Amino acid sequence: MFKIINIKVKIAVVGTGYVGLVTGTCFAETGNNVTCVDIDSFKVEKLTNGRITIYEPGLEKIFLRNINEGRLKFTTNLEEAVEDAEIIFLALPTPPGADGSADLKYVLGVADHLGKILKGYKVIVNKSTVPVGTADKVSAAIAKNYNGAYDVVSNPEFLREGGKLDDFMKPDRVVVGTSSERAKKLMSDLYAPFVRQGNPVIFMDERSSELTKYAANSFLATKISFMNEIAQLCERMGADVNMVRRGIGSDDRIGKRFLFPGIGYGGSCFPKDVQALIMSSDEVGYDFEILKAVEKVNANQKIHLVEKIKAYYNNNLQGKHFALWGLAFKPNTDDIREAPALSIIDALTSAGATVTAYDPEAMPNVKAQIGDKIKYAENQYQALEGSSALIIATEWSEFRTPDFEMMAQQTKNKIIFDGRNLFDVYKMRELGYHYESIGRAESNKA
Repeated sequence: MFKIINIKVKIAVVGTGYVGLVTGTCFAETGNNVTCVDIDSFKVEKLTNGRITIYEPGLEKIFLRNINEGRLKFTTNLEEAVEDAEIIFLALPTPPGADGSADLKYVLGVADHLGKILKGYKVIVNKSTVPVGTADKVSAAIAKNYNGAYDVVSNPEFLREGGKLDDFMKPDRVVVGTSSERAKKLMSDLYAPFVRQGNPVIFMDERSSELTKYAANSFLATKISFMNEIAQLCERMGADVNMVRRGIGSDDRIGKRFLFPGIGYGGSCFPKDVQALIMSSDEVGYDFEILKAVEKVNANQKIHLVEKIKAYYNNNLQGKHFALWGLAFKPNTDDIREAPALSIIDALTSAGATVTAYDPEAMPNVKAQIGDKIKYAENQYQALEGSSALIIATEWSEFRTPDFEMMAQQTKNKIIFDGRNLFDVYKMRELGYHYESIGRAESNKA
């Protein structure tokens, strides 16, 4: 029987966002020495002093432990970080450009800089979600100024916000794109502590690895959008989408995950990855019709709840005041990128309504983005004060079993528009609420 030995590696992680910080912290947790790099000196100072800059359940504990034990460091100096590193991870933003394609300026900018400062053999790993062919572009950018030995590897992340720690430490698979045996050996050793239970490290070519990430996210976005379309049918046909979901989810060919209807997907991954894959397809002369439909369905679904609200108030929201529970695009994160709540806020305020919102983690990020466009409450019940109705946009656990008696005391009317189907429709009727949700016809008659 062979014993798996954890071989310590010196690692540099460029970028300290939602992916980079988790990546650096988790690699440090398995004994590696990690230096994370960011151009934001204020952020680096905060992280160095033990103040975490993102919300991710469980992350802060191991982040602090690895800082205190000297395995996790932060700097603004790229040259200093990569000097002794064997593996350099690029965890940089790839936002959609004006045409929807992934903007590689940050990735290629760092690659160009690396070419000027590299010394000795390095493995440069694209952790960012990037279009097919990016590994070649990164390699070319480095080669302009460096003629030494190096390998560029594609290693896409499959981390769910709110569950990133578990996903990283116990991955269901690790995808590595490389044609280099030397890089393959280093990556195998690096990931050995994370796959002790036998989950695979899947090696493939760089282009297949890059496409795998886009294909995975686009498939899940399609699955969500399909269920939202089914929910629309349920409302019109008198069916219950929850029953349909259970019926089809029991088929192991379909599975139970990503079948919950709601007010559309958001976040940093699904919207931009769907958009980027559409653009990449157009560039090679293929019309990816399904994904174009997914984009359209999701855009419409984000304001589906607003249409219900307008219908209830005879298309007159002027002077109405709404309580909004949830701002993050999903629970257990402070990420508001492409959050449906922001689309709801825009639609309501444009129609003359006002909003008071509460979210356990995301309010500072929303306030930084939209300022005083809305009001912010200290808790979920304070948000209800003087409201015409409650709108639920994020399914935080604390919203699932509220004190309905206290709610009734805080609001003018017992009216709820639920974008996440948190409550039983018959119980809400018994409590005297007008309750509208997604894809449950009975609730929308209440």
